[in-house]
Amino acid sequence: MYSNVSNISDCSPSSLDTTKVIVACLFFIMFPFALLLNAVTVWVSFHLRSVSTFVVYLKNLVLADLLMTATIPPLAANLLPGAKIQIKVFLCRYAGVIFYTSLYTSITLMGLISLDRFFKIVRPWGTTLGQNVMFSKITSTFVWVALLGVTAVPTMILTDETPHNDSEDICLSLKGPVGLTFHRYVVSSMEILFWICSVLIVSCYVCIIMRVLQSFRNSGSNNGKGKKKTKLRVFVVLLVFCVCFVPLHILRIPLNLQQVDVCNQEWLLILHELAIWVASTNVFLDQFLYVLLCKNYKNKLTDMVKGAGICILNRG
Repeated sequence: MYSNVSNISDCSPSSLDTTKVIVACLFFIMFPFALLLNAVTVWVSFHLRSVSTFVVYLKNLVLADLLMTATIPPLAANLLPGAKIQIKVFLCRYAGVIFYTSLYTSITLMGLISLDRFFKIVRPWGTTLGQNVMFSKITSTFVWVALLGVTAVPTMILTDETPHNDSEDICLSLKGPVGLTFHRYVVSSMEILFWICSVLIVSCYVCIIMRVLQSFRNSGSNNGKGKKKTKLRVFVVLLVFCVCFVPLHILRIPLNLQQVDVCNQEWLLILHELAIWVASTNVFLDQFLYVLLCKNYKNKLTDMVKGAGICILNRG
């Protein structure tokens, strides 16, 4: 998986094992709700026409969330005590790679959505390349090709060594010299990608809030409720991004750089396990993006709920 946090084979059993069980339970509890919610989202997005850049990014984000949701069961099973080596190997070779690929695809798409918001709010006049639907389709395709084709597929192929039952660092033991080198390259690349997207998102929203405040001052509006609603819509992407992804990547700075003795800094590993679960809640929180930022999605979802309610009443 896309992390260097695995060198804990010499650590004695501790509260980290308890944390893993707790996180596994959280994953198992989350899975059915995430599956149902994303199934509804897929149905709604399938009925939306790709007539705007945001809808294009939305559909790709839905796909990333669905793939991440599908990897939750093996991710949780791997954390349980006595997990079979077959589960661990499957996670290292396939499920874990798809999980992190989906995660970084979501991060990249949030950066693109932030850029899309910037163009629509800060530069609403005229037509720019960033507001072109075909450009958004090409960009989204490039993201998938880059993350799946350039990082995920080679990682799966290079995780081809024979597993060893006595190895705690099983993911790394499945990689040969080339696989280990490529793994380090991917980890560094994903970290850089995250911080690039972070700078992009923050920069876009600094410009957006300045534009929104200037607009309020120019109009002389005293509508406090309207201001709060606008602020909520403007910052929902930033809020979801910070809640889901920032804690995990801050914790990974010392862990990936191997600046700490993981056995003596157990609390850091515990927080890291919890941060992975928090990052996975992205499959829930993305729904706020769709409802608040896409009127067509909200209307289609409302129609679906009303239709389901009518069917239930008729059967009753």
